[in-house]
Amino acid sequence: MSILAISLSPRLRLRSSHTGMAAPGTSVADDAFDYGLSSDGFTLLSQGRCAAALLPKADSVIAVVSEGDIAWHRITLPKAPSARLRAALTGVLEEALLDDGDATHLALAPGAVAGLPTWVAAVNRGWLRGELAALERHRVFVDRVVPAAWPDTPPSGHFTEAGGGATVDGSGSTHQDVALTWSHADGVARLRLQGGLARALLPADLPPEARWTATPEAATAAERWLGLPVTVVSADERALQATRTLWNLRQFDLAARHRGTRAARDAWRRWLSPSWRPVRYGLLALLAVQLIGLNAWAWHLRSELDSQRQAMVRVLQTTFPQVSAVLDAPLQMQREVDGLRAAAGRPSAIDVEPMLLAAAAAWPASQPPVDNLRYELGRLTLTATGWSDAEIAQFRSQLRPAGWQVDAAEGRISLSRAATGTSP
Repeated sequence: MSILAISLSPRLRLRSSHTGMAAPGTSVADDAFDYGLSSDGFTLLSQGRCAAALLPKADSVIAVVSEGDIAWHRITLPKAPSARLRAALTGVLEEALLDDGDATHLALAPGAVAGLPTWVAAVNRGWLRGELAALERHRVFVDRVVPAAWPDTPPSGHFTEAGGGATVDGSGSTHQDVALTWSHADGVARLRLQGGLARALLPADLPPEARWTATPEAATAAERWLGLPVTVVSADERALQATRTLWNLRQFDLAARHRGTRAARDAWRRWLSPSWRPVRYGLLALLAVQLIGLNAWAWHLRSELDSQRQAMVRVLQTTFPQVSAVLDAPLQMQREVDGLRAAAGRPSAIDVEPMLLAAAAAWPASQPPVDNLRYELGRLTLTATGWSDAEIAQFRSQLRPAGWQVDAAEGRISLSRAATGTSP
């Protein structure tokens, strides 16, 4: 699955040297984003910087927030229902937040459990909402928002240029302005190497398991200050590494909402992706086989039906040679048989005599002879006043094997030839 890691531009501050006429709280560049595209989440296929409308397509889009735009707070997660958890967090962090609670977006650590200590990430809500809206205006829908650094073990340090360029001290020496992001179990700190604050906050004995990285521009200064070798990673490679975290800042009111049309569009895009090409070919082949099989089966059934019709025609013409034109073989056969029966003086199965004989054979011994009857073509109705349900059931069960259908209603019993029966 392809992954597009988008680095959100740092939020402008009042003291930023790049603010110009921009308002505080906005991003440095509203229409351009650094990105890295990967097919497996480990190796970059392409990277660069472009406008949101020109960003490459990917199966998953993840935005990365720089460490300077996130404040970290360690609290005991309050026990509150999910609908009121956001308000409960604001109440707990009210005095610790630098901005107003309504202007701050909060996100819980993955796997947070009520009543236990956990980390909470605080981000400027208006800025983050604006960054996501700028991407969505160009149909770039962010699935997750992750931090570039978070409290974690083992600790890690990352050196980057601080953005102020080179500085000149009192002796005229030029020093590169480098910042260190120190991530450890107790939080995340971003410190400039100038001065003694960074060395004061770092442990005197650096943890041997600590991981040290630096951007190519800051690698030399970092190794000189640290006294240890560092791994050189680009900003886009570090953003891609951040996508593997379990953190997701899209929570509460900023949680991703997949509308029906968007979900259908995403499913259609995945269906058309190269990774689904074998499935598409397989379904097309299966559909073709099914169509060929259905046509072959229909041809076979049509051939059998034609053979049966020809066999009935042959039987009719063999039995009754006087029939020259065959239009409906079963109907013509029945008419010829009925003509022979009438000529021989034998009643048919739907005449009144066979019906009376059948009714008399099954008539209950406890009932008197019938005193009223009515005959219609193929149907005989008899008076059955005073019959019990058991007698009606017995009468019906005795006649059913012979192909008769018995209907009882309102003191009458009707006898007719069942639809599935055969004429004698």
